[in-house]
Order: sequence, then C-alpha cells, then structure tokens
Amino acid sequence: MEVLSLLLGFLGRYPELMVSLACFLLLFHRLNRRRGLPTNWPVIGAVPAITVNAGRVHEWATEFLSAAGLSYVIKGPWGSPVDVVITADPANVAHVFTTNFGNYPKGEEFAALFDVLGDGIFNADGESWAFQRRKAHALLSDARFRAAVAASTARKLREGLVPLLDGLAASGAVVDLQDVFVRLTFDLTAMFVFGIDPGCLAPDFPYVPFAAAMDTIEEVLFYRHVTPVPWLKLQKYLKIGHNKRMRKARRVLDASIAEFISLRRERAAVSTGEADADLLTSYLACQDEVGKSGTAFDRFLRDTTFNLMVAGRDTTSSALTWFFWLLTKHPDVEAKILEELRANPPSSGAGHHTAAELKGLVYLHAALSESLRLYPPVPFEHKAAARPDTLPSGVPVGPTRRVIVSFYSMGRMEAVWGKGCLEFRPERWLTAAGRLRHEPSYKFVAFNVGPRTCLGRDLAFAQMKAVVAAVLPRFRVEVDAGAVVRPKLSIILHMKDGLRVRVHKREEIA
Repeated sequence: MEVLSLLLGFLGRYPELMVSLACFLLLFHRLNRRRGLPTNWPVIGAVPAITVNAGRVHEWATEFLSAAGLSYVIKGPWGSPVDVVITADPANVAHVFTTNFGNYPKGEEFAALFDVLGDGIFNADGESWAFQRRKAHALLSDARFRAAVAASTARKLREGLVPLLDGLAASGAVVDLQDVFVRLTFDLTAMFVFGIDPGCLAPDFPYVPFAAAMDTIEEVLFYRHVTPVPWLKLQKYLKIGHNKRMRKARRVLDASIAEFISLRRERAAVSTGEADADLLTSYLACQDEVGKSGTAFDRFLRDTTFNLMVAGRDTTSSALTWFFWLLTKHPDVEAKILEELRANPPSSGAGHHTAAELKGLVYLHAALSESLRLYPPVPFEHKAAARPDTLPSGVPVGPTRRVIVSFYSMGRMEAVWGKGCLEFRPERWLTAAGRLRHEPSYKFVAFNVGPRTCLGRDLAFAQMKAVVAAVLPRFRVEVDAGAVVRPKLSIILHMKDGLRVRVHKREEIA
C-alpha cells in the first residue's frame, strides 16, 4: 500500500501524467474490448471482467480464447495470488499433461483446494497415485468384474429405468431428465464401488443425503476457484457461507461412506460363496498391500471410494443429459441412431446388447464422442508447475502462475476443430469407410490426457451405449416449453436448472 500511496502522490504533483496515464488505460481497455479480450487493469486486475461474466464463465472463456489465439493470461487484484494462463491450445495440453508431466503434479495447492477428496486418486501424487491407479486398472480390466458391471447395468435398466420412463410416459408428467440420470448413475456407481444398490432411482424419487451432499460439494469446489482467497479464509474462520455448506455436506458424506463400508465388511464376514466383484471388496482384501491399518486404512477407503463415486456418477450422468438434449435438437442424428439400433438388435433372449454388440454400434459411438467434444463432463482442469517452465505458446509459468485448461472451450475452437466446430456433427468421427476416426487425447480431452487418462473410458462408453439402446427405441424425449438449458457453475458440467422433459412412448419398439 505504501508503494501505491507514493505513486498516487507523484501523479498528484504532475496532473498531466495522470491524464496521460488515464488516456492510455482507456485506449488499452477499448482496444481489448474491440478484440474481445478482458482487460488486466493496474491494481484491480481482471476483476471487472470476471465480475460481469461470473454467471457465464465457460462461454466467456470460449469467446476470449478464440480472440486471443487459444491462450490468455488473467490477473487478479494487486497482492492476490490470482495469476493464471487460461488455454485451449492442444500443444500446451500435450506439454503439460504428457511431455512434461513430472513438472505438473497435483501439488499442495490443488490438495488444499480439493481437500474433500482427501488422498484419493484425483488428489494423489507419486507412489500413492501410482498404487491406486494400478489397483483400479487391474480391477477394471478383470473379466469377471466387467461381466458383473454389464449384468448389473442391464438389470438396472430393465427393472429400474425403463419402468420409470414407462410410468412417466403414461402420466404425461414433466420430469427432470438430468435428475433421472444422476439417480441412475449414482445407483450403478455405488454398486460397482461398494457392491450395494442404494435405490436412488425409484418412482417416488427419494431424497438420498449422500447424493445431495455430493451436489453441494461440487458447487462449493467450483466457487473456491473464483472466490478471493481472503474471503475464503474469512468464511473458514467465521464458519459461514460456502465453508459452512461444505462442512455440513462432508459430515453427511463421511457418515454415508462409513455406513457402506460397514455393510460391506459385514457381508464379507458372513459370505461363503464366490467373492464379490466390486472395488471396495478388492481394497478390503489388500490391506497389507496398502500398508495402513485402523483409522488410517478407513480413511484410505473413504478417500478412494469417494473419488471413484465422483468419477462414475457425475461424468456419465452429465454426458447422458447433454446427449439426449442434443438429440432433441437434431432429429436427423436421432433417426440415424435408431436405424443403427434396429439394424443391430440384441442377440440375447434377455433383450439387452452384449458388450461386443455395444462396441459394434459405431454411429452411436461417434454421436456420443461428438456430444462429449462439445460438453465435456469436466469442463476445466487446473495445473501448477513445480519449477518454472515455458509453454509451447510462449507463456512463462511457474509456482506463482497456474495453468487452467478449458476443456469446454477447446471443443469450440475453430483453430482446433475447423470451421464447423460449433456444429453437432457425429460424421466428423467417421472415416469414409464408416469406421471410427481416432483423435489424439490432447485434442479430444473429455477423458483427460496422458498418464492420468481416465481408466474407465471403455466402461463409460459401454454404459452410455447401454442406456441409449434401452431408452431410445422405446421412448421419445420432448424438452418442456420454456425450459432454459445452460451450464451449471460446478466442477462438473451439469445443467443449471436440469433438463425438464416429457417422455413419449414410440409407436414401434425395436
């Protein structure tokens, strides 16, 4: 503040310098506005632009990144730690997530920001991360586990989702389809992680504290990215605002997970049959390998299972919601998917596609990929360099300048995807021979990039295809008149007000 006082005193003695400086700043601001770029003002940084665009962060970032050539530095008020380069440049992504991966760990700052994740795989670095990834990879690759996942998914769709939609179609009631998908994926993920079906997807739409706590936590984590650090510290000291909401949600979360773990241990103690194929059972069986005991092991189980719940529930439900909304806007794409499903009916008597049959639904895979390109479930990720570095775009970064990669904006960059980047066009994922076209992960970032690429990518595609194959031939979705569709400000790209629809039965069922 002393430096600022001296500067203002100096300018006060020489008013012509103050006028010149004011004119320069005004011209600079107008030039930036003309170019579509936010102004980093002296002292206050980009606070005015951030404030004006707080409710449309993803769209705003897309606009200025397009104008800036894929990367732009945003600065906070003088003395604040906010100094970030926001980028949608594939070259920067490849550098940070792959080529120079070792220099961009999660680090202490990320762990503090996402403290609710504990030492789970999303927060972990080093050997802890490597161990959790190896363990998750081994189970996700296990044929028995994959068969169990496929069977439980088919059963949940047959006995849960389809009857629910049948009832909604008969009543003509308006329903939040996003809520339906969140409930579906919450149950499915809990079954894969804990081996327990919590029954969230039911005709009476029961209130599930665990699921509600997850929603609150994700909202608070987003606000931590945009709220000044001094205000966050004050909230923590006074136990108010977002800090209060987080503490309450964490208590519910921890109690729910502890109950699930206790139930799983009880079942394991009396089980005399074949071992259960779920992630928690796998971790319970390898306590010696984890190297923890007592409360430390319980904490490890809590962190690991919660991270996996976030990965399974929220990403898939977000992807399905945006996908079905896009189909209502593009009936031609819906018709092509229906044609493919009718040409490739399930061969099993159970009425659901096998894993191999789902893999053969090429156009559906292309349409899902296109939806994920435009609406990635995780819209951004932030990184911090452990040592000073320079990105391929030429921007210097280091411990005091973070990197925020806008996955949402990357799918909308003409420089990355061409002139039709804003169009929903599944054909861009198909070759002339009708086969799937591969895009490098540093360009198609929906499943992350490099060593931290999502291990459940194939499982997620299989799940989404199974849902579409069960729903689309039977039901047509109509968005309710007056519904406003926009992204929610959260670390997961949910819709802010849900997706209010009416469900109609199709006249012909494949």
